[in-house]
Amino acid sequence: MELNDNLESLRKQGLGLAAVSYDSPAVLRHFAGRQKIRFPMLSDVDSKVIREFGIFNESIPKSNPFFGIPYPVTYVTDRNGKIVSKYFEDDYRQRQTLSGALMKDYGVAPSAVPGEVRAKHVLLRTAASTSTVRSGQRIMLSVEVTMAKKLHVYAPGTANYIPVEWKLNEAATYQVFDAVYPPARTLHLAAINESVPVYENKVRLVRDVMIAPDNVIAPVLAKQKELTIEGTLRYQACDERICYPPETVPVKWTLGLEAHDRTRVPADLRRGALK
Repeated sequence: MELNDNLESLRKQGLGLAAVSYDSPAVLRHFAGRQKIRFPMLSDVDSKVIREFGIFNESIPKSNPFFGIPYPVTYVTDRNGKIVSKYFEDDYRQRQTLSGALMKDYGVAPSAVPGEVRAKHVLLRTAASTSTVRSGQRIMLSVEVTMAKKLHVYAPGTANYIPVEWKLNEAATYQVFDAVYPPARTLHLAAINESVPVYENKVRLVRDVMIAPDNVIAPVLAKQKELTIEGTLRYQACDERICYPPETVPVKWTLGLEAHDRTRVPADLRRGALK
């Protein structure tokens, strides 16, 4: 699972990890042993803590075995236990990965699926928040653009030049969200008395991708164990004297594709058997 796979990376960033579930200690013990979980899993059988946090899923009727389940939420706290970030999902089948959230909001350097493309005037480094995906996961992709000294590329918002533009191919197996472009620096071009938004030295672009639901992914998974996401990055590089012809560079991410673990605990540990 994604949390367990990224545990060491999180620890290197000075982050701890714990999970809270409405499952019994016996169920969590069984799951942790089978999956070799290496972080604390805390049992909230009566959903007391879940209710106190306001994430109790009221749409589940009491007659349903899943009554008591919370909405999927990830909290990031500081060392004093104060919540500094919250990632909420209203559908348990669609979840932002923790590594993707941290990659976006906290600058945690991505390490999964690294790639490198040497283009004219720039070096592109690609990465993903996780190397393996499952149906319904929302992950993050990144492109880091490194420019030679005294070069710049145009940022979105320029009217007379070609700005950097990151496109991803559409596919039934995933949904593409808009790219996030960081704030640009305003550069004054004295020779023509014009000010334009630019990126210099190094800039990192990120965007979310949502993996399709299980009814789409399951047939794909039966045939292949990888998911490839392709696209392009277009830019126009300039220095103090010359604006070079625009370039369009292909970029690609190849991710492992896995099914969700749907193995049930033994019958005597299931919620119905606990009553």
